[in-house]
Amino acid sequence: MAAPLASSPATAAAPAATRSYVGPMVLMTTLFFLFGAVTNFNDVLMPYLKDVCQLTDFQSTAVQSAFFGAYFLMSLPAGRVLEKLGFQRGIVLGLLVMGVGALLFVPAANSRTFSLFLLALSFLGAGITLLQVAANPYVSVLGPARTAASRVSIVGVANGLGGTLSPLIGGLILFGGSTVLKAQLAQLPLEQRLNEEAALVKPLYIGLAVFLAVLALLFFVVRLPEIESLPADDDAAAAQAAAETGRSSALSFRHLTLGVVAIFVYVGVEVGIGSFIIRYGEAQDIRQLSGFTQELVRILSLATNWAAALFGNTPEAIDTSAGFTKAVGAVLVASYWFGVMVGRIIGIPLLSRFDARKLLAGVCAAGVALVVLSIFSQGETALWLVVLCGLCNAIIWPVVFPLAITGLGRFTKQGSSYLIMAIVGGAIIPPLMGLVATHGGGLRVAFVLPALCYAYLLFYALNGYRVQRG
Repeated sequence: MAAPLASSPATAAAPAATRSYVGPMVLMTTLFFLFGAVTNFNDVLMPYLKDVCQLTDFQSTAVQSAFFGAYFLMSLPAGRVLEKLGFQRGIVLGLLVMGVGALLFVPAANSRTFSLFLLALSFLGAGITLLQVAANPYVSVLGPARTAASRVSIVGVANGLGGTLSPLIGGLILFGGSTVLKAQLAQLPLEQRLNEEAALVKPLYIGLAVFLAVLALLFFVVRLPEIESLPADDDAAAAQAAAETGRSSALSFRHLTLGVVAIFVYVGVEVGIGSFIIRYGEAQDIRQLSGFTQELVRILSLATNWAAALFGNTPEAIDTSAGFTKAVGAVLVASYWFGVMVGRIIGIPLLSRFDARKLLAGVCAAGVALVVLSIFSQGETALWLVVLCGLCNAIIWPVVFPLAITGLGRFTKQGSSYLIMAIVGGAIIPPLMGLVATHGGGLRVAFVLPALCYAYLLFYALNGYRVQRG
C-alpha cells in the first residue's frame, strides 16, 4: 500500500530538455512493485505461520502488527534520516534494512520461533517505511509537473501488480507442492512435519535478500538526478490564515481529525480483509468449488508455476477436487488485491469526470453491503463477497487524503504526517478481528468490524469531510 503522491512542480538545476528520467522512473517503479509484493505477501504468511508456529487466529495477527506498526514508529525518524542522507542514500539504507529483515527469516525458520519472525517483519516494515518516505516525494517531482499524474499512475499500477503476484507465488510455494510431497509430510511426526514446512519459506526470503542487495547496489552506483525540495509555504499568508481561523494545530481542524480516523480504518479494513480471506474460506467448509473458481485457480496456478521454479520449487497445479484449501485461498487473496489494482486503473478516469466525494460514498456503501451480505451468506458466496471488497478499496485513499488536508494552510505538512501515521490501522484492526474470532464468536462475527469500518468511511464521505471555518 503506497503512500499518496503530491503533484508538485520539479525545480531543476539544469534545463529539463537535457535530462532523461526514464532510468530513474524504472528504478522507482521497481521499488513500488517491491512495496506491493512484500506487503501483500503477509496475507499468505499469516495463515502459514499460524500452522507452522501453532498459533491462534489472534496470535497470528501479530504478523500485520509487527509490519504495519513500523509505519507508526518509523515515519518521523525516517524523515529525519532523509534530511541527513538525502533521497538516494536514504533509499539505499532502506533496501539494506529490508535485506536484514529478509535474512532474519532463515534463523526464524530454522528455530520455528515466532518472535524471530516478528523481528524480521519489523525490519522489513521499517525498511519499507524509509523507502516510502523517500520514494513518494521523489516520484512526484521527478520530471515535469504536467506528467506528474502519469507517473503516479505508473507506480500505483506497479504497486498493485506486485501485490497481486506475491500471494499467488507464495501460495504455490507454501501451500502447493506435489501430491507426493504432501503425502510424505503427512506421515511425519508433528514436530518434524512443522520443521519441514517451516523450511519452505527460506528460499523465498533468501531470494528477496539477494534481490534487495542488487537493487541497493544499483541505487548506490546509478547517478539519479538531483531534485530540490518542494517550494516553501508563504509564511506571511500562512500567518494571516492562522490568525483568521484561530487554529494552533492541524488537529484543531475537525475534518482533518476525522480524516485521520478515516485513514486508520481504511488501512485497517483493507489489510484485515486480505489477512483473513484464507481463514474465512476455511471457516466456510467449502467441499465443492464452483466451475468459475476452479478454472480461475487452474489458470493462475499454471501461469505462476514458472516463478515458483525460480526458487527451486516445482509444484503441481493446485488441486481443486478437495474444495477450499489454503492454496486455493492464496489465489483468492491475489484476486482481492487484483481488484484493488483494477479499481485504481478504472478510478483514474472516473475521478477526473465525476465528483470524487460521491464516488467515495458509493464505494463505501457498497463495502458495507458486501460485508453484511457475506456475514449472512454461506460457502463460496460469502467468500467471494469479501473478495469483491478489493474493488471498493481502490479509490478510498486517493479521495480521503486530499479531502482531509483541504484548507489546512500552513498546517498541511503537519496534517499529512498525522495521516501517514494513521497507517498504523493495519497493525490494529487485524488483531481486533483475530481477538473477536478467537474469543468472541468466530470469523463470521469478526467480519462485523470491516462492516463498521466501511460505515465510518461512508459517514466521512457524507459529512466528516466538511471544512468548518473559524
